[in-house]
Amino acid sequence: MALARWMEQAEAAAGAPGIKAITVDSPAWRAVAQDVAAGGGRLLALWADTSQADRAAVHALYLAQRGALAVELRIVDSDGRYPGIDDVFPAAGRMQRAVFDLHGLRSTGADQRPWLRHAPWTECFHPLAAGSIWPGAESPVPVDDYAFVRVEGDGVHEVPVGPVHAGIIEPGHFRFSIVGEKVLRLEERLGYVHKGIELRFQSLALRDGHRLAARVSGDSAVAFSWAYCQALEGAAGASIPPRSAWLRALALELERIANHLGDLGALGNDAGFAFGLAQFSRLKEQLLRTVEQSLGQRYLFDFVVPGGTSRDVTADQAAGLAAHVQSLARQVSALRHIYDEHAGVRDRFAAAGTVPPELAARLGLVGLAGRASGQGVDLRIDLPCQPYPDLEPVRCVGSDGDVLARVATRFEEVRESCRLVARIVEALPAGPHLDGFDDPPAGRRGIGLIEGWRGPVVVSLVAGEGGSIRRCHPQDPSWLNWPVLEHAIIGNIVPDFPLINKSFNLSYSGHDL
Repeated sequence: MALARWMEQAEAAAGAPGIKAITVDSPAWRAVAQDVAAGGGRLLALWADTSQADRAAVHALYLAQRGALAVELRIVDSDGRYPGIDDVFPAAGRMQRAVFDLHGLRSTGADQRPWLRHAPWTECFHPLAAGSIWPGAESPVPVDDYAFVRVEGDGVHEVPVGPVHAGIIEPGHFRFSIVGEKVLRLEERLGYVHKGIELRFQSLALRDGHRLAARVSGDSAVAFSWAYCQALEGAAGASIPPRSAWLRALALELERIANHLGDLGALGNDAGFAFGLAQFSRLKEQLLRTVEQSLGQRYLFDFVVPGGTSRDVTADQAAGLAAHVQSLARQVSALRHIYDEHAGVRDRFAAAGTVPPELAARLGLVGLAGRASGQGVDLRIDLPCQPYPDLEPVRCVGSDGDVLARVATRFEEVRESCRLVARIVEALPAGPHLDGFDDPPAGRRGIGLIEGWRGPVVVSLVAGEGGSIRRCHPQDPSWLNWPVLEHAIIGNIVPDFPLINKSFNLSYSGHDL
């Protein structure tokens, strides 16, 4: 069955525009994945719902040429088995392993090692499964002996990095297999903190969940809170005032600019160009101060709320933002010229951490890293919510796939986001910025889908009784991109890893719920 027929059978899903939903059996679960892949589509998210003991299910969200398709597979096997799709979409492997750790539903995938369970709980305990009882801290848990893949051969040795790092970044372990100076293989292990965010959602009211969503990965607060509110508003059948949609887009583009500025400075510093760090740090700080003056917070954790935004902007505040980003765009353009003309910086950036377009397509690389490797997916264009159809964003795409290309993509996206901010301020509709609505009934589902600065942010939400949350799954695009980093480092040297890693700048926090 071709993908078009699956889309025809599916029904419109609540939440983000352009999403359809379908429930399938086990053979069709794999058939849909294969048809999506054959049609050039990609996997965006995979998660499970065992909040009801008699209705366990696995879910996947795909992006195809004709929109997005949410697929549900009800688990009928008594042992909780379901067909794996990691041979179709490699990024699904870690998601399937996480599903088992959290829910006890095991796929037929090739890799059955634990992913999120680092021996803080017994193997038979699954935190998100209905009826699971915490075995207690006194229960003995064997020391975690993770089976890293070994590379054999003369002169091959391992260099372990992490999980504890210098500075304040979250833990992650990187196991390099090298010969001489060249990296033959990198294997990652993440999930050391496991904050229990998904379980925490279930103790919150639907109208409070946006605050926790914004803190899933703090540098993507607007994207996650907007995706959460989009899911909630869709489940409730509510529409938001036009002005609030434009204000949300304003906040999202400011968040994109701030993160790109920070990364451009850090990348310059990793290349030994401290001037770049100083200048971009200055520009980011000035932007954050302007955002605080206009929108009330440096980082907009609580700006996007159910029904709209928590605050409005005055004409003077909006004009101040527009003037600031226009000045910012000019300064960033001058700094780009300096980066381009600096021989030492270009030498470090060029041909480092290359992900060719064909590899990026096969592994499902998304977001700015994907666009630097010829993957032009941008949900603001391909699956837009209001006001992006009116804003008409320009797609920023490269093809070289190295650090230099990812830096160039950041420069292009800063310029484009500055243009969008000016356009939003110029055409900001009049009217209220917040509207009320009734809670959705228990069991109603909604899916939020927003193009954050890192890539597609997904939030799946199921309403519970009395305005509670039955199930909420937020998914950061880093789930899709972390595996690609293992390929990007091959053939490079270990000292180049910080530079290559920063050029992706993936989220530890968003990967470790």
